[in-house]
Amino acid sequence: MRTAIIGGGAAGFFLAVNLKEMCPEMDVTILEKSSRILKKVEISGGGRCNCTNTFEGITDLSAVYPRGHRLMRRLMNLFDHRDAYQWFERHGVPLMVQSDHCVFPQSQDSHSITSCLLQHARQNGVRILTHHPITGMADLDGYDFKVIATGGLPHNGAMDWLREAGHEMEPPVPSLFSLSVEDPQLKELMGLVADHATVQLPQTKIRAQGPLLITHWGLSGPVILKLTSHAARILREKDYHTTLLVNWTGQTESDVRDAIMDFTILHRLKQLPSMPPFGLTRRLWHHILGKSIAEKATMRWSDLSRKELNRIINTLVNDEIAITGRAPFQDEFVTCGGISLKSIQPTSLESRTCSRLYFAGEVLDIDGITGGFNFQAAWTTAYTVAQAIASCAQKMDRE
Repeated sequence: MRTAIIGGGAAGFFLAVNLKEMCPEMDVTILEKSSRILKKVEISGGGRCNCTNTFEGITDLSAVYPRGHRLMRRLMNLFDHRDAYQWFERHGVPLMVQSDHCVFPQSQDSHSITSCLLQHARQNGVRILTHHPITGMADLDGYDFKVIATGGLPHNGAMDWLREAGHEMEPPVPSLFSLSVEDPQLKELMGLVADHATVQLPQTKIRAQGPLLITHWGLSGPVILKLTSHAARILREKDYHTTLLVNWTGQTESDVRDAIMDFTILHRLKQLPSMPPFGLTRRLWHHILGKSIAEKATMRWSDLSRKELNRIINTLVNDEIAITGRAPFQDEFVTCGGISLKSIQPTSLESRTCSRLYFAGEVLDIDGITGGFNFQAAWTTAYTVAQAIASCAQKMDRE
């Protein structure tokens, strides 16, 4: 029997290796349209490859999978983050866990992951064909099983042949990206990190907390990537022009107010610029003072009026920043959207309209926040499909 896997990325290779291990007699071919395989794996995590996460402290998968969390909860009963950790170690890649629960190869080099997948694919006899685009179902004639593992599809046109085959699509839009800001005063803080920031889109419940990085183009860092993941569709609808609310302290307004009042009493005779509260850097504190009380930013704490204190508190916890677009770089690694989960069987990821056609990885309408969750979705869905095909093939052999 023959299986064609369209896409030479993380999901495609993981599926191929596992399918050959489950069903050694299966003829497996990976069809990749470009000249490079596993490119995304190679450059992920700054070249280190954050391959999964410990999921420690995560009680609801919707917190890390804005789309597809219900399906992921079901599928992870078959193959979860612990299974992925053991799989890579068993296949020769020692892993390590960071303090933020992200999992990386001990080598701190993504080539440990790509080499592992490529080596085991070749050892198991997987055929790998590059420069081999697929434009329709007819291109897959002769294969008993077909798997679409093409990754995110940024253009609707790329899905036409799947739509024509009866599959419902969720429009693809970018996810996990930085935000552009035109404010020259904010850009002067380039390189600054606010470790405990909270960001929120006005008039929504979408918010995120974590380190915020100010760059020469605007805002980035884990908290921005998390926010843009959850708000991918809303931001697209707004053409990436909106207002972002930033709490630089990560604390509630009530707690900030109490702390500022205590701070005012304790440091009443000291000048404002010399005493940043909440562990803020001097640069950020000076920016907040300039934005809230500009002409009086050098006065003593004791000289502040209640109105001026209120302005400072409001800027600390409810700073408004105008967003003017996505970051000017095409650096997003994740696409929100793809094959609607309504179009697949939830236990096998087989198409509801095309027998023995399966989907794995980012081509599905499943995507996660930064931190190894998207790779885990790739491993989990790929393993699910590999098992489904192996089981079906064995049943066909018996018949």
